[in-house]
Amino acid sequence: MSMPFYVSPEQLMKDKADYARKGIARGRSVVVLQYDRGIAFVAENPQSLRKISEIYDRIAFAAVGMYYEFENLRVAGIRYADLRGYSYDRSDVTARGLANAYAQTLGTVFTQEPKPYEIEICVAEVGRSAEQDQIYRLTYDGSVSDQHGAMVMGGASAAAEEWIKARWSAGLSLADALALAVSALAADPAGGPSRVLSPSQLEVAVLDRHRPRRTFRRIVGPLLVDLLNADSPTAHAPEADEGIPGHPDILSSAVDPSAAEGPPSDRVTIERDPRVPPPSDERGPTSSDRVETGDDPT
Repeated sequence: MSMPFYVSPEQLMKDKADYARKGIARGRSVVVLQYDRGIAFVAENPQSLRKISEIYDRIAFAAVGMYYEFENLRVAGIRYADLRGYSYDRSDVTARGLANAYAQTLGTVFTQEPKPYEIEICVAEVGRSAEQDQIYRLTYDGSVSDQHGAMVMGGASAAAEEWIKARWSAGLSLADALALAVSALAADPAGGPSRVLSPSQLEVAVLDRHRPRRTFRRIVGPLLVDLLNADSPTAHAPEADEGIPGHPDILSSAVDPSAAEGPPSDRVTIERDPRVPPPSDERGPTSSDRVETGDDPT
């Protein structure tokens, strides 16, 4: 008679946790950190598949791990936010409520399914001030932790997070925050020389508290190059949107569109008095100006 195979619950949970951690560590890291105007997201992501996304007006989402797993949660989060905002009020959609919903899903999958999710999630909400910003980190088992300042997910996140938290300070400009994040992503966890990451290898986005309603903006193109260039005077993203058709959330130019229009003209427009007859060139042709065509006017 064969003995039944038995695995203790402790061993089963440990095996699941080890499996999820190994899957997450194989991915590239994502850095989330506060700066003077909001919250910045920086990911090493040369692909077109997004790790960073907008959820609602003042809420953004970042994740590492298996793409199809966190993409399903991202779409579910957008539906949750839209339904709650429509049913109640837009102010009732908060990062805390979304993090709780994600935690329930992750915890249920971790305990009841044979395979846990190999993902780690960050849900961030920008407040009216830096003190009101909310950053939540969710792990594969549904655990939620409140973060402040800076955090790193995926890859060698422990060493990178320790490095960036030792150098982060409140009030950083966007350019300084991006430089700090890129340095953390490029650092070699084994202590070797740092890699060189080009703007094309990065996915960058911000939640800018000074923008009305929808605060999420992606930073791409020449603007990202200028922000990462230490010799460039550009320290922040332009305040005005570029109005790119179909992509209102993208900022690519380092020049503020509102400033590019130049100062208003000094020309003075004088309205004509309606009682004064207009000049002859504005009254239309007169009898002396009529051209003879040979046709009968009748």
